[in-house]
Amino acid sequence: MEFRAALTYRTAYLSSFAMMLLQIWLLTVVWKALYDGRAEVDGLSLTTMTAYATLTTLQYQLVSPWRSSPIDQRVREGKVAVDLLRPVGFPGQMLAGQLGWASAAVPVLLVALPFALLIGAGQAPASTAAGFAYPVALLGALLVNQLLGLLLGMVSFWTLEVSGALMAYRFVAQFFSGALVPLWFMPGPVRAAAEWLPFQATAYTPAAVYLGQVEGLGIVIALGVQLAWIAALGALSAFVWSRARRRVMSQGG
Repeated sequence: MEFRAALTYRTAYLSSFAMMLLQIWLLTVVWKALYDGRAEVDGLSLTTMTAYATLTTLQYQLVSPWRSSPIDQRVREGKVAVDLLRPVGFPGQMLAGQLGWASAAVPVLLVALPFALLIGAGQAPASTAAGFAYPVALLGALLVNQLLGLLLGMVSFWTLEVSGALMAYRFVAQFFSGALVPLWFMPGPVRAAAEWLPFQATAYTPAAVYLGQVEGLGIVIALGVQLAWIAALGALSAFVWSRARRRVMSQGG
């Protein structure tokens, strides 16, 4: 249902992809200007950087869609009471809806891919291991981001409105995820902060695996960090829902 709903908002849906191509072009222009004719900077070629910018922008469109969760709308409209009567738990329903909404990006991503590669750059996986590990890392990125969206959506049980928090979240998440600037170019303290936050698992980790910036045992560690965040965020979501559910019961009785 959420997949079909996403496709009905054609203007917003298609404009997000126009902005995606614009972002790829702008990032490519910026990195070319920063390299200023040099073949490499800190051992990284311009081709690798433009490929990184293209890849992270494309995958971020899938992993982090323009609507994170339907929870706030359902809270405002009072539909949560109906959701609670269904056999599937409320967090499971919302996660399924979020994944359905995110999956609506796949058809247009396939259409936009040639244009993105024309504007930016692309390259094959750095190794066979990277080729096999990348889909796993991308799935981990999707799950981490969806759990973060679920947590943000459940804030609406206390505030009813999360649009302001969503704007702040998107800014922080996109920066610390490495979607704009890879972690290897961040200053020491900023990189340390990014590595301790879950956002890097949503953009930087899959791209770094694909491009060979994480290799061998590093791939296992990176995937392990994603799995740890999935477990931690899942537990935190269950705890927040146990408190949020009391809000629904108090309003109903």
